[in-house]
Amino acid sequence: MAGKTIEFLIPDALNHGDIDVEKKAAGPGVKFHVYRTRDAADIPQAVWDRVDGLLCWLHLRVDAPVVKRMKRARILVRGGVGYDHLDGTALGAAGIPLCNVPDYGTTDVADMAFALLLSLARGIATYHDALRRDIATGWKAQAAPIARRIRGQRFGIVGLGRIGTATALRAKAFGCHVMAFDPNLPWGQELALGVERIHSLDALLGASDIVSIHTPLTPETHGLFGKRAFAAMKPNAILVNTARGPIVDIDALHDALKKKRIAGAGIDVLAEEPPPADHPLIRAYREGAPWLAGRLILSPHAAWYTPESDFDLRSKLVLTAMAYLRDGELRNCVNLDHLVRRR
Repeated sequence: MAGKTIEFLIPDALNHGDIDVEKKAAGPGVKFHVYRTRDAADIPQAVWDRVDGLLCWLHLRVDAPVVKRMKRARILVRGGVGYDHLDGTALGAAGIPLCNVPDYGTTDVADMAFALLLSLARGIATYHDALRRDIATGWKAQAAPIARRIRGQRFGIVGLGRIGTATALRAKAFGCHVMAFDPNLPWGQELALGVERIHSLDALLGASDIVSIHTPLTPETHGLFGKRAFAAMKPNAILVNTARGPIVDIDALHDALKKKRIAGAGIDVLAEEPPPADHPLIRAYREGAPWLAGRLILSPHAAWYTPESDFDLRSKLVLTAMAYLRDGELRNCVNLDHLVRRR
């Protein structure tokens, strides 16, 4: 596309104050059309008609009707890892590669998974809240309800991809016995990492003192942690989810915590974000219900975020698209099996 202005549509931009990072990554001869919407109809058809590529975040669902609006787009890149809201089959049928950015925040998410665990298992949030309420009466080491030694814990990982692997290495460094369940894991990968391969989810859950979720959201993993999964877990288990919200059924999580089927949970992602304030679990969390105190930590889908990861993500989002449009280099394509032709 030498000599021609390349035009990108960012339909659902996050609340960045500017797109200077994207412009610098793209270089000269590139124009951006920036919107902040969840509805494709908010974007004029004239824009859909002219753009060469889409740079999508999380809020706009791209399905077959939306794909039909793209008259000349040659690539769609998702700013992040998960792409369950983007129809790779419809895009592929239109000759549009769907790519993601899987390597921008690998270590940051693994750090957050361990931070959530440590906040629960070492009582950090409990101590902080108690001391802030009353520095004298809160000065009590035994106040943390699920405090424990990390060394020697049996640490179960669901999904041993990039982030799962990074989390496994952190758990090993803390002296945990690390186990993993991942039906897509190549044989021998667990040996290279020095972790134990477990052949079923139920077996992993039944053996783990800590369970950390790192699987993508797929039809198979949607609601994977429901009543059955929580019933299989140990009563002393801590659950950590920094993957995707719909993997964990919030109603089942509420039931498991209230009935003490599990000890605690550190949750960064939820099926609905922000969650409904009147959901029983969220209400108990907000009101400081005694039965939940020190057993649940929430964070606002922030595991991915550091200034460094934000810069990497925004840069790689553009560079992935530019590599294809200018050089024909296809990076991190996730719908290759459905890509029937290239436009």
